[in-house]
Amino acid sequence: MKIVIPEIPVEGFDLKIEETIELDNLISPVMAQLRIQKIGLEVMVRGNLTADLQLQCSRCLKDFKRHISVPVDVVYHPVTELKGEEKYELNSEELDMGFYSGEELELLDLIKEQIMLNLPMKPLCSDSCKGICPQCGTDLNAGNCGCSTEDIDPRLEVLKKLLDT
Repeated sequence: MKIVIPEIPVEGFDLKIEETIELDNLISPVMAQLRIQKIGLEVMVRGNLTADLQLQCSRCLKDFKRHISVPVDVVYHPVTELKGEEKYELNSEELDMGFYSGEELELLDLIKEQIMLNLPMKPLCSDSCKGICPQCGTDLNAGNCGCSTEDIDPRLEVLKKLLDT
């Protein structure tokens, strides 16, 4: 969905989007409620995105579903502000900044970007997930596997003899 920047009214406008987006983990249409405003050459996009994701637990490797709600607060500047600068370093206040060229702003790119930035780095089905046994692969959430938890590095076996005396 493209927004034509010169056509944004002075008072801005609200936008509701329900869009099916092609992303690996997405299993539902993305719902977005956004407020679009233009102040000078800057375009501000604020609001919220919600979607359902299919993720894999990084401890027990089971698939699970998670509902996410992502706040959006991005300010777009014209790319012409960067002309003449070969390198541009962002400071902490500019992390929610984007650039646009021409007279159109693609909102689906913004939505994809915000969802990808808010995917968990290490998804967990629950905070109390015990994972799998590193020896036999049994799901420890279902019960104990009976494997010995005493695993001594053979290089340190000699040191164990010192404890016995």
